[in-house]
Amino acid sequence: MRAIVQDVYGPPDVLRLEEVERPEPGPGEVLLRVHAAGVDQGVWHLMAGLPYAIRAAGFGLRAPKNRVRGLDVAGRVEAVGPGVTRFRPGDEVYGICDGSFAEYALAKERQLAPRPANLTAEQAAVVPESASAALRALRDVGRLEPGQSVLVIGAGGGVGTYALQLARALGAARVTGVCSAAKADLARSLGADEVLDYAREDPTDGTRRHDLILDIAGNRPLGRLRRALTPHGTLVIVGGEHEGRWIGGNDRQLRALLLSPFVRHRLRALASAVRADDLRDLTGFIESGALTPAVDRAYPLAEVPEAIRRLRAGHARGKIVIRM
Repeated sequence: MRAIVQDVYGPPDVLRLEEVERPEPGPGEVLLRVHAAGVDQGVWHLMAGLPYAIRAAGFGLRAPKNRVRGLDVAGRVEAVGPGVTRFRPGDEVYGICDGSFAEYALAKERQLAPRPANLTAEQAAVVPESASAALRALRDVGRLEPGQSVLVIGAGGGVGTYALQLARALGAARVTGVCSAAKADLARSLGADEVLDYAREDPTDGTRRHDLILDIAGNRPLGRLRRALTPHGTLVIVGGEHEGRWIGGNDRQLRALLLSPFVRHRLRALASAVRADDLRDLTGFIESGALTPAVDRAYPLAEVPEAIRRLRAGHARGKIVIRM
């Protein structure tokens, strides 16, 4: 089968299209015929091996343990391993796996769900990682309550485009998005009541205050972000894309957790995870019409390196997908 592989950490140039053996499902695993795969920042981190904490977490100290890249996936079940009870061959599913930039991939049963009936495979493939992060940041970590005001910094990207819609679906009274001018129309179309151009307006100048702030892959100091919170508001830091080679953008997350017990604001960090229960909840929002994936561009499998370059350049309006 064809797959995008790498043998060393590095820039997108280390990726190449190669013929590899088709995997076989083990206990609790599902073999998928991949129809489409999403591209997100996690793919870049695993490709680059940065920050170094990723390597120490078990992904390979000197070289990637798994040669095939890709996380988000939508496809058809081809075979199931021992102990799998929720799926059978022929089922259309979506979720995450280890190596979705390939014609076939293995996924754990607990990280898959039936594909939403009203989505194509390409639309479904860009949901799992980013939409799960948005849902958990708002509902579980941010504890969003109906009638509250929400600020989404990074509203034009993958997580942000879902956060705008989910904030509205969860009952937010007012949703403000922060993004580039080029993405403002997209943010408005997804439910933002107000859109701020970060190049012209400072959302943390203290003139506007919000009950909940999602700072997605940002770099603003905690003190400035707190200026934009109501007296007992909540800040949730979702990822970080600093250039630090050891812990990357996670330094603000650590500082937020250490500072939170000593201030009146709730300062929280999101630990990324995709669970079948969250996917089922997202399916409910999708099938009700409350949540729609914003697909920026589709690339063929051979052009994965170019797709990752577009992602890292910050040009994507929503999500990038790889079609098989």
